[in-house]
Amino acid sequence: MSIHPAAIPLHADLNGRAVPLRHPWRACVGSCHAPTALRADWQAQLRQARTELGFDYVRFHGLLGDDMGTLICQSEQLVYSFFNIDQIFDFLLSIGVRPIVELSFMPSTLSSGGNTVFHYRANVTPPRDYAQWGELMRRLAAHWVDRYGIEEVAQWYFEVWNEPNLEAFWTGGQAGYFALYDSTVTAIKGVDARLRVGGPATAQNAWVSEFLAFCGERALPVDFISTHYYPTDAFGEIGADTITQLEHAPLDVMRARAIDARAQAAGRPLLYTEWNVTSNPRDALHDTSFAAALALRIAMSVDDVVDAYSYWSFTDIFEENYFPSVPFHGGFGLFNLHGIKKPIYSAFAMLGALGERHYPLLQDHPTVQLWIGDSAGDATVAHVLCINQAMPRHPIGAEDIALRLNARPGQRARAVTLACIDDAHANPAQAWRAMGQPEYLSPAQVAALKAAALPLPVALAFCQDGAELALDFALAAQSVTLLRIDWEPH
Repeated sequence: MSIHPAAIPLHADLNGRAVPLRHPWRACVGSCHAPTALRADWQAQLRQARTELGFDYVRFHGLLGDDMGTLICQSEQLVYSFFNIDQIFDFLLSIGVRPIVELSFMPSTLSSGGNTVFHYRANVTPPRDYAQWGELMRRLAAHWVDRYGIEEVAQWYFEVWNEPNLEAFWTGGQAGYFALYDSTVTAIKGVDARLRVGGPATAQNAWVSEFLAFCGERALPVDFISTHYYPTDAFGEIGADTITQLEHAPLDVMRARAIDARAQAAGRPLLYTEWNVTSNPRDALHDTSFAAALALRIAMSVDDVVDAYSYWSFTDIFEENYFPSVPFHGGFGLFNLHGIKKPIYSAFAMLGALGERHYPLLQDHPTVQLWIGDSAGDATVAHVLCINQAMPRHPIGAEDIALRLNARPGQRARAVTLACIDDAHANPAQAWRAMGQPEYLSPAQVAALKAAALPLPVALAFCQDGAELALDFALAAQSVTLLRIDWEPH
């Protein structure tokens, strides 16, 4: 079968070397703050994401905040209450999800000051008494071991604080954070040495080497390294908008930063407990096919580097600044408020379908990237995952692809289907705009938008001559496409 002169020619061989796919994006997903986890709609969305995308852990802020009632002072006596936490953790374990326990923020009764962040006024000051903080840590760990058993709790991760290198989240500076870690790890390990404690939970890969040096000097255990990075970090002028930041961000920035952190982690598990395509909590890009394509590029770029890559976050049920009512307002979530799948949710589902291994192919196109994958022991199906993606203000257009795939001996395709995520497909925000952008959706409108969110597969014509399978198809700009190849049974 001839190749159209304007098409991008690509060749792959299923008889060649397969590279494992580890899918670290599945290891964890983020959420807002702990009280939202008590909502029925939050729980329904996480249950669906667990079933369809396979997330193993969830992480959120504010487990120790005053609105959880974890620690208060009455009549000059400290009163501990872990009931609300238990309700959340009971639910998580019931659906097969475990917590990455972010130990934040400061109960006001322990705080050394009145600095807060977010509309729910999370206290970000150090404890005025580190011994009292340590006692809270000890009681929490002992309670969870007693309630759930050490075999279970030893599989959790205890992450000390959130982004302490940013004054908005921690006023104690680096020395204060190191003291907090010392108090925390000593208390938790005192309950059982098998409990996993780590940090520094910083933004932008910060403090990793200094943190490990501090812990080494004091013989403090560090079971894992955690940090955060977004492609908008440190690109563009100070105060620049998201578009300008992304315009200047190299396509490989997330992989480069992950490799840096991996080297500093010195063999410890490396957990990125926050990332997204932008760090702006109200950014229309989050609801687009551009975000879907960029997220897949990022996730695949770090697949062989990190141990967990926690997308921030799984739902727009999110109230750091306020609780919105507009169905598509550019929130961080994979789902919108109503549980409607955004393009990025469908993109992760496509990435999951790629399987447990892929077959590298030579490609150097500036916007197009393909991955071909399947699962060991399954000779019935293979998938081709494609993106056509560029950063804002960089050139991009629709592209024709001429893929020639060398099948295994005796393999013959019986059907090929193609599903797309682009401006015209699997785009519920566009369908909502066509409705007139109603702020409050009726049940019928929710149902219609859920249907509009689905990337529906269509049959793709193909030709196979001997072992060579010829697949010709088009990719829209800023798009994700999944081809499914069904082989004839032997």
